[in-house]
Amino acid sequence: MKKEQLEVFLENFGQKYSEMLSIDLSDGKGSEIFKWFLAAVLFGAPIQESSVIRTYKCFEKHNVLTPKRILETGWDGLVKILDEGNYTRYDFKTADKLLEVMKNLVEKYDGSLTLLHSKAFDKWDLEKRIKKLGKGIGDVTVSIFLRELRDIWNKADPNLTSLVILAAKKLGITRADSPENALKQLKNFWSKNKVKGKSFINFETALLRLGKDYRRKDKSAFH
Repeated sequence: MKKEQLEVFLENFGQKYSEMLSIDLSDGKGSEIFKWFLAAVLFGAPIQESSVIRTYKCFEKHNVLTPKRILETGWDGLVKILDEGNYTRYDFKTADKLLEVMKNLVEKYDGSLTLLHSKAFDKWDLEKRIKKLGKGIGDVTVSIFLRELRDIWNKADPNLTSLVILAAKKLGITRADSPENALKQLKNFWSKNKVKGKSFINFETALLRLGKDYRRKDKSAFH
């Protein structure tokens, strides 16, 4: 991929999901990091991006953007917000998940994800602690959440998802099958081909969107 092609690729596909939701992670503020965590939990379900964005905006509209507010809202209130955002297929399950996660976050870390990060020994312990917040928090949600914190938290360095690797392979940027080796190769490629005003997160996000596109095309070919 030539530099000019990379610039166009990032311009078209590289906008961070947090920026789409007007969440400002640049200063590492705990309140903004929590908003992004809530969004990552919503993005973690196999549901359309447009529905996730609409649902997050409903949480914003009702000012349910802290662990305390989520717990106060309760199961019925959360289901109502999720349904308002057209998150209907996963409304009950997600309400259960959010209440369990917030209860554990408050009890174990005083409701602070920043405290959770500071207590983690390394990147693996960080990921394990996030997963332990609730049984509904898996690899996908953790990867979504930590991907956009690479430049903010020194222990945030998740492995690449299968969709990012798929896109990187199609573009000839990596041949590695293991997420660890693919991440090394991608970071190496980025360090040699950096685009002004963009970060590795933009690059990874652009690859993710392209990977989703490839997967959709592959699925449609079998129907």
